[in-house]
Amino acid sequence: MKKYIINIFILSAALCQLSSVNAQPDRWQQHIKYTIVVDMDVMTNRFSGSEKIEYANNSSDTLNHIFFHTYWNAFQPNSSMDVRSRELGKTVMTNRRGDQVPDWDARVKDRISKLNDKEIGYQKIKWVSINGKEQILRDYETIVEVKLDKPILPHSKTLLDVSFEAQVPLQIRRSGRDNAEGVRYSMSQWYPKMVEYDYQGWNANPYIAREFYGVWGDYDVKILIDKNYLVAATGILQNTNTIGYGYETAGTKVPVITSDKIIWNFKGENIHDFVWAADTSFKHISKKAGGVVLNAFYKKGDARTDSAWNNVLWAAEKVLPYMESRFGKYAYPQYSFIQGGDGGMEYAMATLIKNASLGTVFHEWMHSWYQHMMGTNESLFPWMDEGFTSYAESEVSAWYNKNYAAQSPFISNAAKAGIQRAIDNNNAALPLNQSSNYAGYFALAKSPYEEPMSTHSDHYNTNFAYSAAAYSKGAVFLNQLSYIIGDSLFNKTLHEYYNQWHFKHPNANDFVRVAEKVSGLELQWYKEYWVNSIKTIDYAVGDINIVDNKTTITLKRIGKMPMPVDVLMTFKDGTQELHYIPLNMMYGEKPAENNTKRIIHPEWKWTHPEYSFTTDRSMKEIKSIEIDPTQRMADLNRSNNKLVIPD
Repeated sequence: MKKYIINIFILSAALCQLSSVNAQPDRWQQHIKYTIVVDMDVMTNRFSGSEKIEYANNSSDTLNHIFFHTYWNAFQPNSSMDVRSRELGKTVMTNRRGDQVPDWDARVKDRISKLNDKEIGYQKIKWVSINGKEQILRDYETIVEVKLDKPILPHSKTLLDVSFEAQVPLQIRRSGRDNAEGVRYSMSQWYPKMVEYDYQGWNANPYIAREFYGVWGDYDVKILIDKNYLVAATGILQNTNTIGYGYETAGTKVPVITSDKIIWNFKGENIHDFVWAADTSFKHISKKAGGVVLNAFYKKGDARTDSAWNNVLWAAEKVLPYMESRFGKYAYPQYSFIQGGDGGMEYAMATLIKNASLGTVFHEWMHSWYQHMMGTNESLFPWMDEGFTSYAESEVSAWYNKNYAAQSPFISNAAKAGIQRAIDNNNAALPLNQSSNYAGYFALAKSPYEEPMSTHSDHYNTNFAYSAAAYSKGAVFLNQLSYIIGDSLFNKTLHEYYNQWHFKHPNANDFVRVAEKVSGLELQWYKEYWVNSIKTIDYAVGDINIVDNKTTITLKRIGKMPMPVDVLMTFKDGTQELHYIPLNMMYGEKPAENNTKRIIHPEWKWTHPEYSFTTDRSMKEIKSIEIDPTQRMADLNRSNNKLVIPD
């Protein structure tokens, strides 16, 4: 009997260990269904609208009030966005070219303060009704609080009716009309959007400048607009064969539209935002990539314009299989690249981009993974979206440039040659695009402006610090993690992160826990140093001594952030040794990453500023000693990382 008990115990322990790696996190989240109808007046740039909302409170909390975002109220003189932009502009920064420039967003500057009554934006919730009874509303500029006459109970559904009206602002930031490229309407953040309630409570972030967070749900949107406008949007158009404009089924004869306006009906499932754009000179092209329909909508132009946007779809088709193999399956039936906005901004199943730049194309599409399928709270963890997306953009761009860029039928030979020169001239250990992420982080860390990445995205003291932290330092977080746990386990971590957390709003600890389970290493120290502090990494090769015909090398930790250390010794006979020194807080070591002879040494205690190790080779045999030869460690001063022994 005792034998069986022991075997059962061993089996149970093994099953528990297996489930700890593969278990799906069980975190509740709210769900919403929107039915939205809007009637756009293109003469006044105003529209009225209604929403029918089914809201599922899946939490164990009783909700006595709810909140809505009313983003466009930011586009009025003296709004929080206006004042914040002008205040940041008072700080003068030195850019990479050495120019002195204001720290404000160059797209916004003081433009909001100069809008007149017909150019401002507004969203007015006229009323919110539940069971036929209007609720009490309180306006906080870009947030509206709804005080409920009856609370929404745990694990219940509530039906709401919302009536609203809006004026489309002159395009300033992301949303608006008549942008620099001449697109008539870029309709993002255009409807009263219910604020997300999660395990941390309400996330009622005013719209100041930054990122977004939303409730996953289903959207059924009807847009009534002048018949001369082509509409591009999130979701799947339901009435394709009565609309036409390239949406119709091949061979279908689209009926002649006799009314002044037509209704466009789009539906999207399991999404947390909805965007649309409209213009009288939009051109629509599309193609299929596997099971995904790819669309591009752009202002009609010359042959070069057509080639550029056809190149977008050609490249997108080529990179999709790589993106899915690297980061997880794309979960939606379509994706649209829509000309509009003021640069590039991601939305569910679509992006607004001002032109056909492939760097922007890849970046915004990768947001589908790290924002629209992960749904991270961008206000609290902007680096988990922008940083992870920047890392992925770099990977995708490098892969595309290596494998397909030169084959595109839509770009010139001169452009192809330029891409090849950039690849050939990159002498860094890192790929070209990842090198730029490190350069962005180094500029931040060497400046007086760095703040911890745990800073709320709206509350950074400078735009520079926010951008460099969210994009560059966030991207380095991932690439450096591959150094800490090894490439093979890092790649498995990306897949496991997607498998466990897509459609579940992960936070920073959720990602780190996945990496820990995959690697078997402890990694909380890495999150604490890299995310919650501004301590930096700087290691140096120190003294070399001969003891009993053996060579002892001393390493120095100059920076305040400890790391595991790879040291590559190259000998004059052409052979190499990789000396690996784990960090004691890891409680283990990464697997070997290549075929170079590797020697694992005892752990380096984080409290100790120096560490010595010995090789059997004599000093006269040594050609060079180099810390971190792959340059994935974000060492702030690489000039002391390599020592070349003179002959």
